[in-house]
Amino acid sequence: MEALTALARNSVFTALFGCTLLLPSASAEEAADLATAMRLAELLRAARSVLSNFQPLINDPALGDKHLDGARFTAEATALYAKRTGGQLIPDDLAERDRTLLQAQIESMREVIDEQQEDINRPGIGFKGFVPAVFARLMNEKFTAKMGNEALVRVTAPEILVRNRKSLPDAWETRVINEAFSDPERPKGDAYTEVTEVNGRPAFRMLLPEYYTESCLSCHGGPKGEIDITGYPKEGGKAGDLGGAISIVLFK
Repeated sequence: MEALTALARNSVFTALFGCTLLLPSASAEEAADLATAMRLAELLRAARSVLSNFQPLINDPALGDKHLDGARFTAEATALYAKRTGGQLIPDDLAERDRTLLQAQIESMREVIDEQQEDINRPGIGFKGFVPAVFARLMNEKFTAKMGNEALVRVTAPEILVRNRKSLPDAWETRVINEAFSDPERPKGDAYTEVTEVNGRPAFRMLLPEYYTESCLSCHGGPKGEIDITGYPKEGGKAGDLGGAISIVLFK
């Protein structure tokens, strides 16, 4: 199944919250897989945004206890998800697979935040290094440990932009990035989906492109090569450039 049009993606989100799903080119199973993958991706995005919004608090050297534990964080993330998508994260009629996967994702983010309490609450130190990219990687690793036989979630990027080698794209992700996401005729921001194999097992795969915003450029903008606050050289990116992608695998 090739990439969905922007209209189709909007139809998916409409379908998540009670309206009819209309995807003529997709089977019912593929449409359900897409809806599941988008839920996982959007919850990850919401959690990263919350972590980003809390950076001034986390990095305040004058404060000790920030009162930012896993319970507060997950509540903020699920609330932001609901605000962005217009619907509950786990409605009563949600399929059991989705419910299990989303609960595992919530538990993973809660565990990461609770395990970081010593650093988050350390007084006298400003920048803690607990940035959204680090948080997302730790959260996704925990999710894989819980649900790796059912699903995988990770964040990757074009190889030249990858800072942590654990995030290097695999062959399928590289192909999609280099061929599909670079196609000027392709609607920007559309997810690419395909039913293929992962680790010898049939799987639904989705790669959702992400683009630099102005808030990304303090670390990923210019001047290229200048060392940013995290200790990495800046990439020289501009707002709107492809900066990464959320990769979802749902095993059959």
